[in-house]
Amino acid sequence: MWTPDGRRIVFVSTRDKSGAANLYWQRADGTGEIQRLTESNNGQLPGSWHPSGKYLAFHETNPQTGNDILILPMEGDEASGWKPGKPTVFLKTSTNESEPMFSPDGRWLAYHSNESGRVEVFVRPFPGPGGKWQISAAGGAYPTWSRARHELFYTAPDNRIMVAPYTVEGDSFKADKPRLWSERITQTRPRLRSFDLHPDGERFAVAAAPADTPADARRDKVVFIFNFFDELRRIAPVAKK
Repeated sequence: MWTPDGRRIVFVSTRDKSGAANLYWQRADGTGEIQRLTESNNGQLPGSWHPSGKYLAFHETNPQTGNDILILPMEGDEASGWKPGKPTVFLKTSTNESEPMFSPDGRWLAYHSNESGRVEVFVRPFPGPGGKWQISAAGGAYPTWSRARHELFYTAPDNRIMVAPYTVEGDSFKADKPRLWSERITQTRPRLRSFDLHPDGERFAVAAAPADTPADARRDKVVFIFNFFDELRRIAPVAKK
């Protein structure tokens, strides 16, 4: 996951002797040393950076409480060096809370949780305390904020992308009724989001299912592509200067 300034990439690694998947980062150009950010016996996955670059939201899998949302504070800068602080708990319950995503202004944190019995998207103020607002109406996961306008996207249970416009009044967050953003079904992958929103808020990078794929279609086949780069050059030729 990229830092807000694009200089570093956060990643998960099991390189420690304990075998737990913890968080590390390195400069995006490959220079410098890999730095460990967290130390835990529990597996972790990065969620998003606060726009200030001072806080990293991630979720950690706890054997007793399931997935919990934590915040890692970062001190320093590129000139003086960075020092990760001690992670603090943002949300820890008996249910699963995952995929924490900071809003573009850093005031809100969206996430998905199964507290209602099925996975839904919620928003809470950061750093809190404050209220809680449910965004999805019939199941939802992987919240994604638009940087171009007041819109919050997520995937529905049928793997279609939904959007909910929202307004902010003081300390209150109000989302409109979600609507279908695209009829196209997206492909999913275990535990990780399978799409990303362009900064212009108009398009997504996705792994798309064939246009005629029904929502309840079985995904029980694997396709191997040989000579992939030859095929890539065929479908997306590079223009000669």
